[in-house]
Amino acid sequence: MLRAMEQEVALQSHYLTDSRIESIYFGGGTPSLLEADELSWLVDTVAHYFDVQPDAEITIEANPDDLSGQKVAAMRHTAINRFSIGIQSFFEEDLRWMNRAHNAIEAAEAIQRVQDSGYQNITADLIYGYPLLTDQKWQQNIDQLLDFGIPHVSAYGMTIEPQTALAAFIRKGKQSPMDENQSAAQFEQLMERLAAAGYEQYEISNFARRGHYARHNSNYWKGVPYLGIGPSAHSFDGHSRQWNVRNNARYIQAVQRGVIPYEREELTELDRLNEYIMTSLRTVWGMDLAYVERQFDTAYSEKLRLGLQPFVSEGAVSLVGQIATLTHRGKLLADRIASELFFDE
Repeated sequence: MLRAMEQEVALQSHYLTDSRIESIYFGGGTPSLLEADELSWLVDTVAHYFDVQPDAEITIEANPDDLSGQKVAAMRHTAINRFSIGIQSFFEEDLRWMNRAHNAIEAAEAIQRVQDSGYQNITADLIYGYPLLTDQKWQQNIDQLLDFGIPHVSAYGMTIEPQTALAAFIRKGKQSPMDENQSAAQFEQLMERLAAAGYEQYEISNFARRGHYARHNSNYWKGVPYLGIGPSAHSFDGHSRQWNVRNNARYIQAVQRGVIPYEREELTELDRLNEYIMTSLRTVWGMDLAYVERQFDTAYSEKLRLGLQPFVSEGAVSLVGQIATLTHRGKLLADRIASELFFDE
């Protein structure tokens, strides 16, 4: 797999028009299974074909149960400078319900171990809006994460994928469905608690202390092109999107033949505009009507301004000059607001 990924980096070396790399993100699957020397080798491979900036943000997603003392110590000898730790919850029964591999003790110990090794740039994930999570437990999860003093927090409402065991249990009545009101209330609880603790909600699901916005994710929300390497990896060049085959064996076999096994979608002007609406409204930077006018057409910016008015009137959107941002209330309605502003072909 690693050799195939190395070969794909070479095959994709001209995909990005700008060879300067500001961030590298090891995510998807379980990259924390890799050894430190394997991670270093992959970073060196990227640096051979691209201009990795000296201050590049290099993140690895990690499961708590993978972060042994030996593993974390070995990471100090790599270019990894940021950890994204999938905590999800500090409650044992919740983790078992989610079918997570780690336990509550490992969740706390993983953060402490990474901090003790000298890493300061850490983010952790929490999940809310599932039946076992009372508001009191949710508050305890947030407080425990804040007690560690990590500079970045990501939190996501529980969603049910159609083909999972949980989805089947809900269909058969063996498990309660997700409660949208519970999810909304816990999201509000999260926003209020983290704001009081000095975190900025720079994207709907992401909170950071000043100076600790995730560079990789910020660029994604700003529409900066990116290259994905490996099975199921997605890439975006500003005008098209492509994604690699999900099957590991087919991926390796194709790359060994010098072929990248991907599907590609050319984005129409309205595709790109709708994506901009969706991603920009999720962020603290907001949707810039002047940008829409420059990149697309004056008619679109004028229609958007008209479309925003009902949301401005109900206090869901703030429109200052040319910049539209979601208010506290609007963040609870983000998907609906974006969908109502979308343009049809």
